[in-house]
Amino acid sequence: MPDADLNRTILHPLHVELGAKLVPFAGYEMPVQYPMGVMKEHLHTRAQAGLFDVSHMGQVILRPKSDMAAIELGLEALMPVAVQGLVEGRQRYGLFTNDAGGILDDLMFANRGDHIFMVVNAACKEADIAHMQAHLADVADVRPVPDRALLALQGPAAEAVLASFVPDLRAMRFMDVLSVDTVYGPLWIARSGYTGEDGFEISVPDASALDFARALLGQDAVAPIGLGARDSLRLEAGLCLYGHDIDTQTTPVAAGLAWAIQKARRAGGAREGGFPGAAKILAELETGPAAHRVGLRPEGRAPMRDGTVIWDAAEGGHRLGKVTSGGFGPSVEAPIAMAYVPDFAAVPGTRLWGELRGKRLPVTVCELPFRPSNYKR
Repeated sequence: MPDADLNRTILHPLHVELGAKLVPFAGYEMPVQYPMGVMKEHLHTRAQAGLFDVSHMGQVILRPKSDMAAIELGLEALMPVAVQGLVEGRQRYGLFTNDAGGILDDLMFANRGDHIFMVVNAACKEADIAHMQAHLADVADVRPVPDRALLALQGPAAEAVLASFVPDLRAMRFMDVLSVDTVYGPLWIARSGYTGEDGFEISVPDASALDFARALLGQDAVAPIGLGARDSLRLEAGLCLYGHDIDTQTTPVAAGLAWAIQKARRAGGAREGGFPGAAKILAELETGPAAHRVGLRPEGRAPMRDGTVIWDAAEGGHRLGKVTSGGFGPSVEAPIAMAYVPDFAAVPGTRLWGELRGKRLPVTVCELPFRPSNYKR
């Protein structure tokens, strides 16, 4: 029986039509897999192109009350990422932080000339919008985007497939954004995604979303992909899932996201600090965090999933941390996991132990990602 309290995306009838297994996720009834199954969906995305419904995520527009510069300064007061200097037609990965340096949410934001377009996580979207409305009220009109779906087309065939509808996108590079009028209405396209593959995220009007999704699925290279394969794809790519690998207790530096903090926002930079948690985050950039997010390669075939406790010895010893994301990596043909461990245990090649059903099994610390990404630079 469907849960009456769950929201549904505009593509829900298509998921039912395609035989999806539906599960609750972030307040929505979402497809976790289709008849193809998680393993084949994962491998199809790596080999050709997968279509994901990500309409549950929050789409937000920030329009200036005076000028774009004021919005840019306002956003830089909420996150350690450089917003100034992001040119029109480009997007960037961002992080809202709290006063302790923890992460309130991770997001994407794009400069679209006369406004900022932002995509935030589904479970955080209401809090994010309220956060921005409270802190940017003097400089921006912050509103959720109504009546638009969000699709992700990912994989090596994504460009050829989408270019048959929008030829101009062949010139796009990773993190470019494009707005274009089509027979499906105005499409807002970003060359990005969360699989480690080349691909696109496409905002499409609700009125034409079903037709557009069916047109994409009508291409031989495209298959529908559920949340199960989305999770294994992003895990192989070493990408964080909010609420698992990052949350209000983890800092960007501990999470391995220091690359997202540009030089201008760091100590000695042109716009040093000035964001929530700056003292802790800037200190960790200089001296290192107490714990680090690392990759783990379990020995054998048994996956070590979220919550698996990590120890420094096969017996006795000390509890070092726990797995935040874990499972089987279909493309690497082995179990993989991510965890936070102390500095001394974070060196690649370090042997640790994960406790499964009362038994400790060996794991080896490794570099992230588990599989190289294939973005079009």
